[in-house]
This record gives sequence, structure tokens and C-alpha cells, in this order.
Amino acid sequence: MTGDSSAIKSSLIRVREPGAFVRRVIGAEPTEQQAKVLAYLDGGERRIAVRSGHGVGKSALLAWILLWWISTRPFAIIPCTAPTAHQLEDVLWGEVVRWHRNMREPFRSLLTVGKKWIRHRESPEDWFAVARTARRENPEALQGFHGKHLAFLIDEASGVPEEVFEVAEGALSTPGSLVVMVGNPTRREGAFFRAFHSDRPHWKTLHLPSTNSSLVDPQYSERMKKRYGEDSDVYRVRVKGDFPSAEPDALVGLSVVEAAVGKQVEIQADEPLVYGVDVARFGDDETVLLRRRGVLVEGLESWRNLDTMQTSAKVAAMARAQRPSLIFVDVVGIGAGVADRLREMGLPVHPVNVSERPADQVRFDDLRSELWWRLRQWLEGGNVSLPTDDELVAQISTIKYGLTGTGKMRIESKRDRKKRGLASPDRADALMMTFAAAAIILPPQFTREHGANTYESRDMIDWELGF
Repeated sequence: MTGDSSAIKSSLIRVREPGAFVRRVIGAEPTEQQAKVLAYLDGGERRIAVRSGHGVGKSALLAWILLWWISTRPFAIIPCTAPTAHQLEDVLWGEVVRWHRNMREPFRSLLTVGKKWIRHRESPEDWFAVARTARRENPEALQGFHGKHLAFLIDEASGVPEEVFEVAEGALSTPGSLVVMVGNPTRREGAFFRAFHSDRPHWKTLHLPSTNSSLVDPQYSERMKKRYGEDSDVYRVRVKGDFPSAEPDALVGLSVVEAAVGKQVEIQADEPLVYGVDVARFGDDETVLLRRRGVLVEGLESWRNLDTMQTSAKVAAMARAQRPSLIFVDVVGIGAGVADRLREMGLPVHPVNVSERPADQVRFDDLRSELWWRLRQWLEGGNVSLPTDDELVAQISTIKYGLTGTGKMRIESKRDRKKRGLASPDRADALMMTFAAAAIILPPQFTREHGANTYESRDMIDWELGF
């Protein structure tokens, strides 16, 4: 490093007040909520935890802190982490790239930005920020960082596994180091939860609800309240920025569902693909086609206001291209017509009537309750992945259950759910149905029939799962 270079002197121009740095160097105007966090930094706070609702600009805030710290601290080392690659690389690093481009000179030119790193031009090997995904199976990813100006920036901290915090604990205790944790408070356990409870004396904590943010549409909270209920954990976490209440009658806790979102999992090359199709016709409900391959939900498609023939055509077109082993179709109501049409087209349909008797008639009141219990077990197994779909997460986590007079478990009906003011869980039901049976498929043979690819035969074996 050339200690007398004009570039390094320019880089160390101390815009000591981080709010001033954000305004004068980055060219951003913090909201009142974001300004509170920057004021704590200016006051010398170095262990800060921020719980918030959605949309308050927490990832942009972390990006500003990163750029301020690396620009004003010589040989700064800044490990950044989040529980998923999407949150870290697409969301947080997307904000970093955006605001770096907006920086005034000479600050902007002194920093080189890559896909997962930022390096200072004067000493790129020991003056940098780096993005590392926090995974339970790889906690050492945040091990070994040391330095006088060390800063740990943790996005969506509620989802970061405990093992990662344990590995990083030595670095977190370095005198003068900065630690900022932000996120939606999805779990009632872990380091982020403790920062607001048993460990609160060691942290400066802030609470940023969506209702108090100028960045959030004022109608957002009303929509969430109407859709999920003001007492739901979805509303508590996403709007109020409060930790979930752990409702005793919730089938699957929000924290369990959130932990699966965007999780990286390995699947076998020959793992069969299955569809779950929940059929609606007209009105507010959706028709949903969800794709699952073993422990991975690959994604879903949804549409409204199509009749049964149009729905059948959409499902068939996708099936011919992707060749699923089984297509689970809800045959209660108008779904029966879709199932019949798909079967006529030679597609591997598995009809699901959730009102039928369950395989385990001692524990469950109906098949729907049994399939939801299988979905719960699948999620609680831990090594599964859901797509980034807020509606799917909300629907799964707001399902409630109870016991009948004979002690059998029963999932609340759609009618009871709508009495609570909640919409039909179409996306969640599409996933639930994929647990009605398992499938092994032999290499399918295709033939031409009426100008379209159809399955020549049912080259498969399916059986009831032994849960």
C-alpha cells in the first residue's frame, strides 16, 4: 500500500457521521427509520439488532453501512451473510451494486465490485467486503476473519443458523468490531431472538414496523390484515415486525416454513417430477399448478377465470414438455372435469378426493388432514426447499387444526378459514396433494396422437406412502 498516495488520502476523508456520508457521498435520503439506525452508529453503538416489517429498506440500509465502513476505515474487513443465496446475492448485493454506482468520486473509483465481493483499490487483499451464505452444514464460511476494523453485516438474521453464530462468536467479540443484524423476526429462537430478549443488555435494538415507513404503501397493512387476519403470525411478522406468537393451533410454524424458502438442496438425477393441481373456476380463488421434485418445490403457476377445458389445456401443455410422473388433481368440485379430460389425453392423473377416509383412520379424521400432516413432517425434516413465494409461505403457516370429539386430528375447513377472513389456501393445497402418493417412473415412451405428444402407457408404479 502506498501510504502517501492521494487516492488513499481521499478515501480516508472522514465523513464521520454516517448519515452525512449516505446523503453527501452515496446520494441517498434515509427515511426516519433508517436515520435512527445511522444515528446509533454515529453515537458509537457497535452491536445493533433491527427487527422490522417488510419493505422498510433494511437491505439498502446494510448496503449504505457497508459502503460507509469500507470507505472510512483503513483495511476494513466486512463479512456479509444471509440465510439464502437469493437474499444475499440478489437482494443485498443488488443494493450494494446499485448504491456503489451512485457514489461520488473519488470514493466510487476506489472500490471494485464483484458478484460476491468488494475490494479497495489500494490494498485489495486485506481491505474488502465479502458475501458468504450462512448454512448450517457450512458454518466455517464465516470463520477466520480478523482485523482492527471488522464489521459483520447480517441480513435476514432470524434465519441464520445457530451454528454460524457460534463459529463467528470469536470475531464478534473483537474490540471495536461492528455487528449489525437486521431482518423480519420469523423465529422465537436463535441469536437474533436473544438479542431482543435474554441478551438485550448487550445490544442496541430497534423496531421498524411497516406501518411507520414512508417506503411502504399505506394500503399494504390493510391488505395483509384483511387477507391473513390481524392476529395471524404473518401479519405480526411482515407488518408489525414482531416475533411470531407461536399459536398452539397452527399446524406449521412460520419459522419452519421460512427456513425452507430458497434453501439449497441436492436431489437425485432420476428424482421423479410430480404436479399438484388445485382447480378453481371463476372468482377470487386461483387455479394452481405446483411442481415438486423430491425435496425441492421447483415453482408454481397460477391463473384465474379459466374454464375447465382451458385449464386442462394449460396443464397438458406443461406436462407434455416436462413429463411429470404423476399429476395430482383435486377432484372435489370442478376439478373432477379437469382430471377426466387430462386422463382422456393420456396423461398420468392421480385423482385426490381429500374428503375420503385416510389411510390412518385412528389418527386422522379425513384424507385432507392426513396429507397436511405429511406436509408438516416433510417441512420439519429440514432438508427441503420452497420457492420464494410469499403467498405460499403465508398460506402454509396460517393453516390451523384441532381435535374431533373422538380425538382425531382435523384440519380446519376452507369454510372455517374464510370465516376468519382468509382466502382459500390454493397454493398450499396444491403442494399438500403431492403427498397423496409416491411415484417411480420408467423411461416413458411417446407417440404421436392427433398431432400432440401423449404418454403411450402408464409406465409407472405408484403406491400409498407409509407415513
